[in-house]
Amino acid sequence: MGEKSRVLVKIFGVLDITGEVVAMLLIVLAAAVLALIVRLKLKERPGKAQNVLETGVEYLDGFFTDLLGKEKGRKFFPFLASLFVFILLSNYSGLIPGVGLTDYVKAPTSSLSVTAGLGIITFLFLQISGLRHSVKHYFKRFVMPMFFMLPLLLLDEIIKPVSLALRLYGNIFGEEMVTEELYSIFPVGPPIVMMGLSLVFCALQAMVFTMLTSIYLDEVTEEIEDAPKLKKKNKKLKGDIH
Repeated sequence: MGEKSRVLVKIFGVLDITGEVVAMLLIVLAAAVLALIVRLKLKERPGKAQNVLETGVEYLDGFFTDLLGKEKGRKFFPFLASLFVFILLSNYSGLIPGVGLTDYVKAPTSSLSVTAGLGIITFLFLQISGLRHSVKHYFKRFVMPMFFMLPLLLLDEIIKPVSLALRLYGNIFGEEMVTEELYSIFPVGPPIVMMGLSLVFCALQAMVFTMLTSIYLDEVTEEIEDAPKLKKKNKKLKGDIH
């Protein structure tokens, strides 16, 4: 788990296929097949499996709606929900017996290259969403409230994906290392307790990643009022108070 990822296959001598890549492909394939099966078997009177999935979707919808509001929550739901499900399944894949102990299949989020990729995808989505919302407000937020804030705000924008990637990688990699060390010392007992705690821990990390992404999305799509308008609005409020 703490070793460098082993390259299993090279495609065209450029693309490296590692245990993390294999796990990612399996996760994406499993999620796609499950979504297709559910889509084909949707019923007005849902069965137990459909009820469980609908409850999960409703919970996520409510979670993102509380953070972003109804309009933004529904608009960005496909991206945020997909991000959450992928990270959750990636985290949980490390709890499957044998995963991480072999080079052929490894938990994707225990690799910095994978979490960095998620950070870059999130960063690009944030920039595109901000520009699509309003080009004017997208650039204005880097110089508000003062122009000299530009370097700091640009640095903050770059740090966001880095912090997301490092936080997820550090937590999942650290959790796997602790479990491995406990297993080498106590083959029975503590490792089982740790794996039980990991069920909650892995879900929490997926939630934290998507929650922070939601907050960043809200920031890049919020309306920034012009200074003259804001000043006029404040005067009106003061007049109403008096």
